Amino acid sequence: MAELRTFLEIPYDELEERNLEAKQRQLNRESPADLEAFYIDYLNNEKRIKAVTVCFTDLEGRFHMLDYDKKFLLKSHDNLTFDGSSIRGFSVVSESDLRLAIDWGTFRWLPSDIFGPGKVIVFGLILERSGESYRSDFRGLLKGYADELFVKHGYECNIAVECEGFLLKGLNAEQKFQSNSGFELVSSGGYYHSLPNDPLRVFIDRLAESQRALGFENEKDHPEVAPSQFELNYMYTDAVIAADQVQLYKLTARQIAANMGCTASFLPKPISGINGSGMHTNMSITQKGKNIFYDAKGEENLSKSAWEFVDRLLNSANDICLILNPSVNAYRRLDPNYEAPNQIKSSAVDRTSMIRIPLGNSKSARVEVRTVAPDANPYMAFFALLKTGLEGPMTEKITSETRRTRTRFLPDNVYDAIRLMKQSEFATLLLGEENKEKFVDRKVASAERCPKALGSRVKTSEILYHHEVTNQYLWGNF
Repeated sequence: MAELRTFLEIPYDELEERNLEAKQRQLNRESPADLEAFYIDYLNNEKRIKAVTVCFTDLEGRFHMLDYDKKFLLKSHDNLTFDGSSIRGFSVVSESDLRLAIDWGTFRWLPSDIFGPGKVIVFGLILERSGESYRSDFRGLLKGYADELFVKHGYECNIAVECEGFLLKGLNAEQKFQSNSGFELVSSGGYYHSLPNDPLRVFIDRLAESQRALGFENEKDHPEVAPSQFELNYMYTDAVIAADQVQLYKLTARQIAANMGCTASFLPKPISGINGSGMHTNMSITQKGKNIFYDAKGEENLSKSAWEFVDRLLNSANDICLILNPSVNAYRRLDPNYEAPNQIKSSAVDRTSMIRIPLGNSKSARVEVRTVAPDANPYMAFFALLKTGLEGPMTEKITSETRRTRTRFLPDNVYDAIRLMKQSEFATLLLGEENKEKFVDRKVASAERCPKALGSRVKTSEILYHHEVTNQYLWGNF
C-alpha cells in the first residue's frame, strides 16, 4: 500500500544541528518578539508538521503536555487556556481557567522514532486570567529570577545535573507495584559494568542518542553503583534550559524504556538494600564571561563569593530540604549506609556531605549540591538553591573547619521535613506564603496516605501515591 503520510521526520545528526542552533538563540538572549516571529514563520512554511506539543510543570514537578493542531496554534497561540483546577496544587475550581503562553525560545525538533513524526515541542509559561505571571508557576519564577540577576548584576547562572534512575522490567511497573513482590531489575551489573548488548546498556545508548539529537551536548553515560541503575551526564547550561532538559531527559527515558517493554523510574529509593538515585546539582555563576566561583588562591580553588554561596545553603539546609527531597520515598535515600548526602556540611572528598566541592579550574569550578532527589521539581529546586545561595540568611558563622566537621543532619523522614518547612520564616520569604502552604499541603496529603514509619520494606502506598506515579484514578482509590 502506498504511503499516505508525509509528516516531518529528521535524521538524528540534522536534529542535533537544528536543536543546538535553537539552544544558542536562547543563550544569546534573542528578544521574545524575534523568536516568536522566526518560529511562526517556520511553522507556516513547514507543511509536514501536524502538531505542536506545549508543555508545563505543576507545583510538585509533574510534567504535563498538550498537543495543539498546528493550524489551530498559528491562529490562537496568543490565547491558549487550560483548566488549572484539574492540576493538583494549581488554582481552585472558582478560578480554574489559566492562560498558557508559549516560550518560543524553547522550540525543539523531536526524534520521530520516540515522539512520533510531524511533531515539535515548546515549553509554556503559565499566566493568570489577567495575563500576569501565575504565582505558582516555578518555571516562570525561575526564569524571572534568572533574568533579574542578569539585568542587575550581569550574572549568568550555570547548572548541570547528574540525574540517576532505574530501569525496571515491565510496562508501568510503578503503577503495578506491590510491596510483597517489589520491582524486578533488568540487569545485575554494577558501576561502569554492563555487557555491550545488556538491556541496560541498550537503553542507555538509545537515551544518549536521543539526548544528543535534542541538543543536550552529552559528556558521558554509564551504569551506576546499584544494579540496573543508570546516569547520563551532559554539559552545563543556563538554569532555565537546565530545568527544561531535566524534564525532557525523564520524559525521553520513560518513552525509550516503554518501547523496550520496561519502566524508567526516577523514584529516589525504589529498592531497599541498594543505593538510591540522586540528582546532584552542579552550579556556578558567570559574569562577563568569567566564572566568579573560581579563585586559584582560594580554599579548594573557590572564591569568597562561592564560599558565601555554600555557607548560605548550609545555613538554610533544613528550611529547603522538603523542596529538594519532596516525597516519602526520598527519605529512604538519606541513609548513611549508602553514601547518603545527609550531613549538613561541605567537603571536597566526603560524599556523605550535602555539598561537595569537585576538582575544578577557571571554567569548571563549581558547587555540587548532592542532596537533591530526582523527583524534585527542577524549577523549584534550582530557584530555591540559587536564591538561597545568593540571598539566604547568614545566621551562623561558618568557618572552613566547621564546614567539614560539624555533624548536623538533614531530616530522615518527610514529617520532620514538613515540620521544618512549616516553621521556617525563610521558606515563606523564598516561596511566598501561598506557594509554601499549597506545597506543604500536597506533601502532607501524600504522606498521610503512607505508613508513618519507613521500615525496611518499600511500601506500596509510598510508590502509588508518589506525585510522578499516581493519577486521578489511583489517588481517588485511597
